[in-house]
Amino acid sequence: MTTYRVEHRTTYRYGATMTDGYSVACLAPRPTEWQSVLSTGISVDPGEPVVDAFVDAFGNRQHQFGVHVPHDRLVITAESIVDVIERPEPVDDTPWELVVERLAAATGALALETGWFRSSSALIDLETLAAPLTVLTRDVFTPGRPVVDAVRALCHEIYSTFEFDPHFSNVSTPLVEVLDERRGVCQDFAHLAIGCLRSVGLSAEYISGYIETIPPPGEERLVGADASHAWCSVWTPSAGWIAFDPTNDHLPANDHVTVAWGRDYADVMPVRGVMIGPAAAQALDVAVDVTRIG
Repeated sequence: MTTYRVEHRTTYRYGATMTDGYSVACLAPRPTEWQSVLSTGISVDPGEPVVDAFVDAFGNRQHQFGVHVPHDRLVITAESIVDVIERPEPVDDTPWELVVERLAAATGALALETGWFRSSSALIDLETLAAPLTVLTRDVFTPGRPVVDAVRALCHEIYSTFEFDPHFSNVSTPLVEVLDERRGVCQDFAHLAIGCLRSVGLSAEYISGYIETIPPPGEERLVGADASHAWCSVWTPSAGWIAFDPTNDHLPANDHVTVAWGRDYADVMPVRGVMIGPAAAQALDVAVDVTRIG
């Protein structure tokens, strides 16, 4: 078991004084089969707003609050301590086509669990992306291939044929541009993998969270230099939901901290909201620290 301390600090700076504001933060890690949340807290500066917690449709813990004093800066800080146990290697030799058949015929609890994650969503339009996704999936999802083996192959295909480029995309970059340019960031690669899986009929979730980063040998770890991370999971009959990380070409073991999951990034945005005040420029700074403490 590994214990992590995670601090996620989001700072907004405004070019004029805002009079009011309302925000929702999806920053609190959720307990899972492989993760226990020992503590978590959300603080807001300025003022002392009342922070209300609620659970969304996917079981994620979200926090909402209002800032009702004049301010030209807003800082939202989430601090959590979590235990993560190492996941066993997933085993499921079911051919992927049979998994698709089972999902298509699902009723009751299984339909509720998986149905959200088989069709288009706000940021993953399967109809628009049909042709380019087929290019990625046709050599991976071959007849009779075991589902876990196919998922591993898809993970490697994205990792080996797309370039990680932190300067290429942002949250509004369409997935079709990522496909055209063959580059992007973890959010893009998670969306891409999910699109591929859903396009063949499988059920796939978008997962937000953090990954432990290790500095190169001889270099110091930079405070605040970590970042939010994104990966995916796919449902299989024998192994349940299997997480996989196409950005790093592996299945998460004990180095990923899960915050939330949904259909795509739009369901689990770290912070969203509205400020009330004069039209003005806005600057955003995000600092993340993921520290192994046990």
